[in-house]
Amino acid sequence: MKRLAYIDWMRGLACLLMFQTHCYDAWLRPDLRETKLYKWSQLGGTLPAPLFIFLAGLSFALVTERLREKGIARNTVAAQTIRRGAEIFGLGMVFRIQEYALGYRWVPWTDLLRVDILNILGISMMLMGVLCWLTAAATVDAARFRSIIAAFATAAVIACLTPAVWTTWRPQFLPWPLESYLNGVHTFNQPQPWLFPIFPWTAFAFAGLGVGFLIFTEFARRSEARFFACVGLAGIFAIAVSILLELSPVRLYGVHDYWHSHPNFLLARSGVLAILLFLVYAWCRWGFALKGFSPVIQLGTTSLLVYWVHIEFVYGRFSILPKRQSSIPMATLGLCGIFLAMLALSLFRTRFKKSAVRALPEEPHRASAPAAVT
Repeated sequence: MKRLAYIDWMRGLACLLMFQTHCYDAWLRPDLRETKLYKWSQLGGTLPAPLFIFLAGLSFALVTERLREKGIARNTVAAQTIRRGAEIFGLGMVFRIQEYALGYRWVPWTDLLRVDILNILGISMMLMGVLCWLTAAATVDAARFRSIIAAFATAAVIACLTPAVWTTWRPQFLPWPLESYLNGVHTFNQPQPWLFPIFPWTAFAFAGLGVGFLIFTEFARRSEARFFACVGLAGIFAIAVSILLELSPVRLYGVHDYWHSHPNFLLARSGVLAILLFLVYAWCRWGFALKGFSPVIQLGTTSLLVYWVHIEFVYGRFSILPKRQSSIPMATLGLCGIFLAMLALSLFRTRFKKSAVRALPEEPHRASAPAAVT
């Protein structure tokens, strides 16, 4: 499957879930927020953020592994991947500046320092770059094994430390913009679950990193379908363990916030991501995902662009419908409009990029010896 279509399909799925959540949240009248449609919409909205972060980790592993297999030097691999993370973080800051500039009359200046999804994506990539640099070894196989162990161990440590960082171990000695990157406190007196701090959100990135490196193991390469079936089964097992631990009378933390910061909930969420990965892989391999044009895959290939643009036409000054004044049919019509507009934008971006690549002059191939992995 070219470009590992299941990754793009999962990103596209995250985009669709994000569209419907944002549209209904921004446009529905207050009296319609108790309907089943709205509640199911918001439940679906809990998936896009962990999906995007998990897939960032998975894609990061694929890029790093391929660079290692080409014999690229350890420091070069780290520099390239960390630089990309810094670029994403920079884009997150630019996005916050844009949001502030477009809404300067009603948006507080503190929103410039809000920890949003792009910020944590960039930080996660930089942290993963450091981990991959630390786990580099003399051989690609040894480096992969070290990276798998380190990635899952890091995800587990972040998940287990989150309740303490949110409560008893809060770094209150830090200025709130810095503390917010650790626990999402922002300008409030306690961490906010709607923000995206390092604890717990980077755990999803490291979980994705571990799965991404597992894709290159001998078993996964020899029997890809069985490997993804095992990933799905592991997801079911993770959810079962999460439920059993939650039902246990033993409580390890003074504050038990299952739905926001508890490791049991993070484990269950990771299980859902693993099951989705298997289902999407199966759909792309044996279903109709690759039969002709796939709008979901198309959105997935430009997920950053459509995320950036759709926000302004849903929540921003250029909202295509009046905020919190629409009926369900009107909001649904607006959702369809956003979907078609973002799909058109995605197609334009893809075709423009292809035409720009074709316009580049061809350069003769240069033979060079690959650098050793150090």
